[in-house]
Amino acid sequence: MKDKGRQLIKINLPGGVASAGDFYEILIIAQNAGAKHIRFGNRQQLYFETDTEHLEDLEFDMLGAGIDYEIDADINPNITSSYIADGIFNQENWLKEGVYKDIFDLFDHQPLLKINLVDSNQTFVPFFTGNLNFISSPVSNYWYLYVRFPKTNILYCWPVLVYSDDIPAISKVIQEVIFANKQLFYNQAEVNPDLLHQLVTPGNQFVIQQIEQPLQIPEFQLPYYEGFNKQGNKYWLGVYRRNELFDIEFLKEICNLCMQTRVGQLYISPWKSLLIKNIEAKHRPLWGNLLNKYRVNIRHASNELNWQVEDLCNQCLDLKQQLVREFEEADLRTYRLSFAIKRTPQSGIYASIVIRERKPDKFEIVHTRDFNHNTREFVVYKQGVAKADLSGHLIALCDAFYELQSTVRQAPVTIIKEDTEPVSQKHVYQCINCFTIYDETYGDEQGGILPGTPFAALNSYECPTCGTGKDDFKEVAGDKYLVKS
Repeated sequence: MKDKGRQLIKINLPGGVASAGDFYEILIIAQNAGAKHIRFGNRQQLYFETDTEHLEDLEFDMLGAGIDYEIDADINPNITSSYIADGIFNQENWLKEGVYKDIFDLFDHQPLLKINLVDSNQTFVPFFTGNLNFISSPVSNYWYLYVRFPKTNILYCWPVLVYSDDIPAISKVIQEVIFANKQLFYNQAEVNPDLLHQLVTPGNQFVIQQIEQPLQIPEFQLPYYEGFNKQGNKYWLGVYRRNELFDIEFLKEICNLCMQTRVGQLYISPWKSLLIKNIEAKHRPLWGNLLNKYRVNIRHASNELNWQVEDLCNQCLDLKQQLVREFEEADLRTYRLSFAIKRTPQSGIYASIVIRERKPDKFEIVHTRDFNHNTREFVVYKQGVAKADLSGHLIALCDAFYELQSTVRQAPVTIIKEDTEPVSQKHVYQCINCFTIYDETYGDEQGGILPGTPFAALNSYECPTCGTGKDDFKEVAGDKYLVKS
């Protein structure tokens, strides 16, 4: 949350990567505008604040440097990617540094939709946080495309694989079609996804491949992304800041050291941290000295690193720090789990376990059906939870997860195409306004409705989250209901 009377500047770093020289130039401009710290966002972008009196000079500096930026706005979301994971968090495959760079270079428009380029062999960068989610397939230079329609949680698998060089072009066409037909595809409770494909395909010569096998989502495991770590015969360094603030002087010295030691690039993670790769063993003491100079701690607990919170939200950050302290006191194991705190419904972040503020100091806890960070089907665990009671419920939910793990070994999750028959025919009812569900199996404990109570038997039911009436609930298949993110 920005300070009153100050302007928030946002700069997109496509793919979450920037050369040390370009990054240094951004830091100088920010510092000249009066900023002392910068922050990173969930979509690998960069933020800093400036006073109004500095805006004219800042705009002049940005124009001279050829840097695109926004003031108090987020009209053009950053293109996010798993480029950061290449060589350290993924397995060997065809998706390499050059492929990412070629795709970035082919973009000739500033996207209005959120675009993700993700390696399917890693779990460091989330799969489905974009509107257009390109996920690498087993076929070299071809990608699955999953469209999440804007302001909805409706996910559609494009019926063919997309060629790497066509990603910018098809993204532009899909964006044009969606924005020209908002009444069909934008912020709609129901969407005909096949119609989007029909409107995009004619007149466009895209190179395609048939989908021979559905996407398999690997078991989620967040790698430890902080500190010094081996990278073949070199090292990489991850830097995390508990308060999300990175001192500009510290970052300038990082850039200088990168250029001095021929480290070409800096990487921003979706976990709001900074990563430097390809550090020569002989240069490691120089990096250690720099961390010492600025008193930067690089060994935080894993259960503090596996959190997503909304960008620039100090309330979310304070709550995260409170819960992390309580997790530490309980000596809680959180391996293979991730957590998110959301105060606005469409912030776009999600995790294995999501804490959502519904009313002031009243929260709802939901989790993905299989506790995999990269799936989008959520189960409501608790509603109307007071802030003071959150940690107790979260600890109980973590215990339930590990109890499940002791009896069932998780397999990779298969994303099934839209026309595949669901395995389960159980039905639930879902609020069309806030996506809260009523499951007859569980009833509504807080509303005094016993498990097993048919929805049809409820006379004057109100949504426990938004208060809407029974008529605003729609029956949906039990394995298909979605929670708005």
